[in-house]
Amino acid sequence: MTHPVLINGAWVASETAETFQAINPTTQETLPGVFPLSPWSEIDKAIQAASDVAKEVRGWPGSRFAEFLNAYADEIEARADDLVAAAHAETALPVSPRLKDGELPRTTNQLRQAAEAAETGSWRSPIIDTATGIRSVLGPIGPVVVFGPNNFPFAFNGIAGGDFAAAIAAGNPVIAKGHSSHPDTTRIFGEAVVAAIQKTNMPKALVQLIYRTSHEDGYKLVSDQRIAASGYTGARHTGLKLKAAADAAGKPFYAELSSINPVFILQGALAERADAIADDFSGSCLMGTGQFCTNPGMVIVPAGSEGEAFVKSVAERFQNAAVGTMLGEGVQKSFAHGIETLKKAGAVVETGGEPGGGNGFCYQNTLLTVPGSLYLKNPEVFQTEAFGNGSLVVLADDVDQMKAIAESLEGNLTGCVYSDTAGADDDAYRIVEPALRTKVGRLLNDKMPTGVAVSAAMNHGGPFPATGHPGFTAVGLPTSAARFGMLMCYDNVRPNRLPEILQDKNPSSATWRRVDGQWTTDDVS
Repeated sequence: MTHPVLINGAWVASETAETFQAINPTTQETLPGVFPLSPWSEIDKAIQAASDVAKEVRGWPGSRFAEFLNAYADEIEARADDLVAAAHAETALPVSPRLKDGELPRTTNQLRQAAEAAETGSWRSPIIDTATGIRSVLGPIGPVVVFGPNNFPFAFNGIAGGDFAAAIAAGNPVIAKGHSSHPDTTRIFGEAVVAAIQKTNMPKALVQLIYRTSHEDGYKLVSDQRIAASGYTGARHTGLKLKAAADAAGKPFYAELSSINPVFILQGALAERADAIADDFSGSCLMGTGQFCTNPGMVIVPAGSEGEAFVKSVAERFQNAAVGTMLGEGVQKSFAHGIETLKKAGAVVETGGEPGGGNGFCYQNTLLTVPGSLYLKNPEVFQTEAFGNGSLVVLADDVDQMKAIAESLEGNLTGCVYSDTAGADDDAYRIVEPALRTKVGRLLNDKMPTGVAVSAAMNHGGPFPATGHPGFTAVGLPTSAARFGMLMCYDNVRPNRLPEILQDKNPSSATWRRVDGQWTTDDVS
């Protein structure tokens, strides 16, 4: 029997005969749940219901959404065992520490941080200019579509993850599009959503769920005039097609697309602590079978004996480490294609380079090298993302070549520089860092990029093609909620007609205020 979809507050039988099933990546067996590929008629109903809800909740206080988000976090925790079991079967990610002890608590923490942002209005950035009588504030943008990826079944799930939490915190209804790799996990989240909506008396269509669409219907969904914005995390080629459709319709599309996350290791750091850095890099690259969007996919080290020794040291660590199971056959094939592309361009395999070595869908831990001069002849190809347990080491002749490599980079989520702790690399750092800084959303020193803390100061974003817009983050509240807000300006509007947050006697409205020609953040009401 095919699982129903969640439309307008009810689990209803899908109108389609097209279905799919998830596959256990470890055993490569088809899992029993059968899920629908929703036709446009079904999607259209979800859009209309979300559009109606957006009108209903317009002007509601943030406390209503906060109550729902907190209740939802509680409902998720009540289903923790079922969620962990389902996600483990569908993704092969380990129960502990990854799913149970790491990703699930992160997910509920995000929802509760979103609740706080909704309650306080901290995401809204009110500005009051008393000299001109103009005031502005962020408000909800309208119905939001959220596409979840395959690699984070909890923390980035379309119906529970960071984009979802940010959109709800900003007061918007959400249409969640599940990922085909973990539909049963998403179904359980859907049950928790319904329970939380009922407990907090929210509109039934505040959150809706469809599991899969055709490509053409996906393009129609993000470009429909009733949809206000979309959030997407996933494959670059798919994301770019969706973005093109949304762009053509003038619809914001916040996409996390791809990143190789370059790591520059300067000469002094290599001489000082090469083994420790090799440990850092190997652990980061192979963690979770390399299936993180912040995986260090390219490392730039000095050429010569020390660089060669570093490569040999890392290759040994890769050879001695267990080969993990990938999220699915598609990930394995995509990784293999990326490795083959690098090899054809001239990269040399130091270890790995072939499928297998572990259980289920897997590929050997793979390390490749390329001289800096060859890299610079074809930087676009050598930046091919191989999403998995592998990385490319670029052997640079000198600091000036490192700078040239940094200048050749596409936009990335992260970039890192390892340098000598006593300051011997300071001059080299001053050459490399300015070239790297404008290419990455988050700059790190002496630390691998894999972890993404849920902090208000975090930027999980970056220049295109890492994301679709360099000015926003997908992680960190209240800042991430601003993506799903519209700037609402009030000019000479009578005080009693202003939103409460912009009224003079509201202390929370004093974020920015101009009095006698001077800007201040003090409360001058």
